[in-house]
Amino acid sequence: MLENCRNARERWGGVSELIDRWLKERQELLVHYCELSGESDFSQTEVLQEKCVRFCEVLVDYVSAGHFEVYEQLIQEAREFNDGGLELAAKVYPRIEQTTEVALNFNDRLDGRILTEAELRALFGELSKLGEILEGRFEMEDFLIEHLHNAHAGKMASA
Repeated sequence: MLENCRNARERWGGVSELIDRWLKERQELLVHYCELSGESDFSQTEVLQEKCVRFCEVLVDYVSAGHFEVYEQLIQEAREFNDGGLELAAKVYPRIEQTTEVALNFNDRLDGRILTEAELRALFGELSKLGEILEGRFEMEDFLIEHLHNAHAGKMASA
């Protein structure tokens, strides 16, 4: 029984560290988002474009880590605990995927070319919409973390 407890902690303790790193990336994403959303002088196209590129790099890293690392671990944990988490993930995950499409489409707008002032203005209009979508995504991600990972903390401690 003690060995099972150690195995569970070793297996799922790493998930906690992964989630913590990912949530730090989220914080970095929010910092870049707030920096950008506060801009109002679109004549500084080069500076704004550099900020947009950096924001998009962090955005894509964050979204990718969610899909290819965090969600995978959360689903594996739900599978092993077999307490309804897979069904929950099946309902929430498609909604998160929709937000991923919006984020990647925003990133694709830059596609390595120099944007004009008018294109930057349009991009900033989309930035506001992206912010709302990201807010919804963060709520769904927090819900999954709470129900697929934090809910098992007690089970791991008592194992």
